[in-house]
Amino acid sequence: MIVTERPEPWHRRTRRFLRATDQRGELVRGARFLRRLVPGDPLAPSTGRSSDRLARLLAEAGADRPSATRELGLAAVQAWQAVRRSGAHPVSADGITVLFTDLVGFSAWALQAGDERVLELLRSVAEVTESVVTGHRGSIVKGLGDGVMAVFADPGEAVNAAYETCSAVSVIKAEGYLPHLRAGLHRGNPRRVGDDYLGVDVNIAARIMAAADGDEVLASGSVVDELDPGAVIVRPRRSFRAKGTPKDLRVCRVVPRYSNS
Repeated sequence: MIVTERPEPWHRRTRRFLRATDQRGELVRGARFLRRLVPGDPLAPSTGRSSDRLARLLAEAGADRPSATRELGLAAVQAWQAVRRSGAHPVSADGITVLFTDLVGFSAWALQAGDERVLELLRSVAEVTESVVTGHRGSIVKGLGDGVMAVFADPGEAVNAAYETCSAVSVIKAEGYLPHLRAGLHRGNPRRVGDDYLGVDVNIAARIMAAADGDEVLASGSVVDELDPGAVIVRPRRSFRAKGTPKDLRVCRVVPRYSNS
């Protein structure tokens, strides 16, 4: 008896061909090059947005093999996130309030905590920060590893967002580490370049943040002078000194007064 092999079904041949094509080295390299041209990073710690979750699924699907399709999918998500960020930042003729935040003592803990616990904490902090900042009509400009840069049109909203973010982060649980966020605020007219802001006013805000203690919000006089005196408690920081800031820069500790009504 002569037994002849049945031809392989067309759909299996097609699937095998597409899979082999998807893994061709030159196509994968080309797709990766294209993704590098798109601004942003879809694999940064999640902020809870649907596009972040989609990026994670794309990255984890078949992560053990190269894939041009996966690279192009990540590039598309990256481009979408960039579009969402553009135009979302507040515009004010009177100036922009810049906020910087940072986790105190994070680097030392991260060295021995392991990637999984570090990423879990960063994702939790990112979710809390995104929620509070946007809830106070602010916009996150960029993530900075264990902190963010955000901008606000209203300095009062910026102070409330900074204080509430510090409070919310302090109750996040992390094994072997008690998260304490510090925040710095400065109001000025930084230059907007694409999705980012540059200039002296941005540097001043970052320097002010670096001088804060855990759970502390420091703000320059340019912010304090725009606040409702009845809405905030202000305590001057008399010993403030920071390289690259004006010698006459006033810096204060600020705490919102919340009404009981």
